[in-house]
Amino acid sequence: MISRIDLRGNTLPEGGALRDLLPRAEFDVEAALEKVRPICEDVHHRGTAALIEYAEKFDGVRLDRVRVPAEALKEALAELDPQVRAALEESIRRARIVHREQRRDPHTTQVVPGGTVTEKWVPVERVGLYAPGGRSVYPSSVIMNVVPAQEAGVTSIALASPPQADFGGLPHPTILAACALLGVDEVYAAGGAQAVAMFAYGTSGADGCAPANMVTGPGNIWVAAAKRYFTGRIGIDTEAGPTEIAVLADDTADPVHVAADLISQAEHDPLAAAVLVTDSLALAEAVEKELEPQVAATKHIEDRIKPALAGRQSAIVLVDSLEDGLKVVDAYGAEHLEIQTADAAAVADRVRNAGAIFVGPWAPVSLGDYCAGSNHVLPTGGCACHSSGLSVQSFLRGIHIVDYTRDALAEVTHHVVTLAEAEDLPAHGAALKARFGWKVPQK
Repeated sequence: MISRIDLRGNTLPEGGALRDLLPRAEFDVEAALEKVRPICEDVHHRGTAALIEYAEKFDGVRLDRVRVPAEALKEALAELDPQVRAALEESIRRARIVHREQRRDPHTTQVVPGGTVTEKWVPVERVGLYAPGGRSVYPSSVIMNVVPAQEAGVTSIALASPPQADFGGLPHPTILAACALLGVDEVYAAGGAQAVAMFAYGTSGADGCAPANMVTGPGNIWVAAAKRYFTGRIGIDTEAGPTEIAVLADDTADPVHVAADLISQAEHDPLAAAVLVTDSLALAEAVEKELEPQVAATKHIEDRIKPALAGRQSAIVLVDSLEDGLKVVDAYGAEHLEIQTADAAAVADRVRNAGAIFVGPWAPVSLGDYCAGSNHVLPTGGCACHSSGLSVQSFLRGIHIVDYTRDALAEVTHHVVTLAEAEDLPAHGAALKARFGWKVPQK
């Protein structure tokens, strides 16, 4: 059901050579880019008419309008199962606690007497958020996008989610209910690359969508390709690939827990990655044995879980030691990394590359997906080696404010002139000389 990669008995290679030995899904955004380009440009030129046509083509539903009526949001919330509402409200509450602590205050540094640099943090003015709606419905992704944007102070928030034929062309009602709970009333029934294009270019008309400065949220390869296409025109969070879990475990780990957690990620998508890294052959064998009955007892077996576990992106990686295991998980840079070892907190503290780290047997990835308070919009495909998950900081821009007096400028002018001339940019130096009668002030 799941393959093995045996790295025991040899010195582990470094850097890219080690990454090349590890499992990863094929996810060719560049190839998809050529297919989304005409879709994006069609939305640019035809706006809402193009969105309606693509909804019929890709989602099997003919829309009268793309923007979701306010009444539909209220109705979805009114009809929401009370238990689901309570769970969503608790997820929102916990996410707000964590994300509110991420706010940043202005800070002024005195460089010299009379010379200061202040860094202030300004939220993005308008963001477009994307909530997937393919194989599953993700109201949790609504929360994970909206809460940090709101806590950052973004004043204009719009959300798009694919139209659903089963719900009269509206996004899934639980998505709409989550929007209503969060106070987001600008919602569009649009999916895939066309939704990203709508946010990037904007559309006209009474129910038109104003262009956004930034687009965030997970999605399929077409969403990722559209984000790449618009990079430079809009800000993005990341080009999200298939979801992934890595578990670093030793012989203290419970194979029942490990198998359950691998399956929990595999049920997302046939390309989802489930990776166990361990120095215990006994644990590896126990997990393999445990996978069979747990998979048989769950849902989405044939269309998602079995293909994901059997795919090239999933494996049990055997290593000689926990030290080697740490090297492997750092090279892999998992979206979600569980540490199920003795002294798990100390081991987790040594990890450098992961989107989010889940420590010990009582912090499974599923907790982070919904109610840990952390964000589940995380870097995939090894991007955790250079990128972070979505946070309040994702929606903030740092702006430096430089304030110098005459004396403070005079004191440093000779250095500026010297450096300008060294770079053969004499007009840079002249801009300072002009303030002092074209004479460089003496130290």
